[in-house]
Amino acid sequence: MSTRRLHLNAFVMGVGHHEAAWRHPRTDAAHTIDLAHYQRIARKAEEGKLDSIFFADGVALYGNVRYNALDQFEPLTLLAAIAAVTERIGLIATASTTYNEPYNLARKFASLDHISGGRAGWNIVTSASEAEAHNFGIDRPDHSDRYARADDFVEAALKLWDSWEDDAVLRDVGRGIFADTGKIHEIAHEGPYYRVKGPLNISRGPQGRPLLVQAGSSETGKEFAARWAEAVFTAQQTLAEGKAFYADLKGRLARYGRSEDELLVLPGISPFIGSTEAEAKRLEEEFQELINPEYGLTQLSHMTGLDLSGHPLDGPLPDDLPESTEGNRSRFDLVIGLARREGLTIRQLIARLAGGRGHRVVAGSPEQVADQIQEWFENGAADGFNVMPPHYPQGLDDFVDHVVPILRERGLFRSEYEGATLRENYGLARPDSRYAGRSGAAHEEAGVPS
Repeated sequence: MSTRRLHLNAFVMGVGHHEAAWRHPRTDAAHTIDLAHYQRIARKAEEGKLDSIFFADGVALYGNVRYNALDQFEPLTLLAAIAAVTERIGLIATASTTYNEPYNLARKFASLDHISGGRAGWNIVTSASEAEAHNFGIDRPDHSDRYARADDFVEAALKLWDSWEDDAVLRDVGRGIFADTGKIHEIAHEGPYYRVKGPLNISRGPQGRPLLVQAGSSETGKEFAARWAEAVFTAQQTLAEGKAFYADLKGRLARYGRSEDELLVLPGISPFIGSTEAEAKRLEEEFQELINPEYGLTQLSHMTGLDLSGHPLDGPLPDDLPESTEGNRSRFDLVIGLARREGLTIRQLIARLAGGRGHRVVAGSPEQVADQIQEWFENGAADGFNVMPPHYPQGLDDFVDHVVPILRERGLFRSEYEGATLRENYGLARPDSRYAGRSGAAHEEAGVPS
């Protein structure tokens, strides 16, 4: 029996991660903007004692909505509604440091943390697409500038979440004192991109600060994760690639004064599950038959920056591919490596990517899926997994009902939640406010910070 425990996050996307999921009889395309659909998914994940659910987000319409169900809720709004019908499952929302301001975003996540009783997490993105920049009337910032801005943004947000000490709120009805203002601090943040006076206008959340998540795998992205992230969502196709990424990222933590157990690495896995391997592969084939090649080429271009529209679908990738840029290098290398390693045609590559958008797709029995999860977990490639069902809701039902019990039997996964907050269930400490102990003598009078 292992004493180390696996962590599982459900990555929720519409009616499934397979690009043709909305066309399959197991799904209902109307569910992409149906609150009850997402509440049901969250309750199922909580029934399985998964650590968290996660919503990706962007501030542009990606891909071609002619061929895919691309309408989606803003995730913080959605997660507030999900918080009302769940009790323990973590709630992680994506938000950009390029198209938000630290004060507003820190306030929103602090609100979600209070609303949910300490279950909020922030997936930090810097937003690489030109389409997003054009929606805000600006040119796309370059890669290094986006991450420099993100560093300053996160630093300001952390100060804001710390600006109320844990015991600042008194609610002393008899004396008429609501809060000890000596324990509420202006942060006076002066950074290269942001100037924020503070304090925040909401008290410190149950977790102290929301859990910080990151998903970039470029060199700059990995360095950013080593400095700030407490969980990393990543994409690798092979065990060797997973082990290399895991060791690389964990090896960067020491220079930021962090230990390896302060950051969880969660690769994506998109499982087609059947009672037998043959049944699972038949299900996968059903989805592959619904792929629209034109849409697949668009997605391939979005992931890699390559325009392959003039090349025959049944031929290989051309030999003279352009150099990748820093902003898309990790996904470019993953996709090109997959195609070269397995000798895939462009059509076959589109099919391989359709199920997991570059993440690893597996098709097998519950035991086979559990075997792969265990292999990565026990061989230094993962602390857990970002589970990406190709179709919702049944894909998650199959994972919770058939794979999770096997992981429990093997002593890898919990039977009950360890605590009430996302940090507790991820095994991460609740941080103290950086301002704790700076308030000096006890304050008898209520006042307002200048």
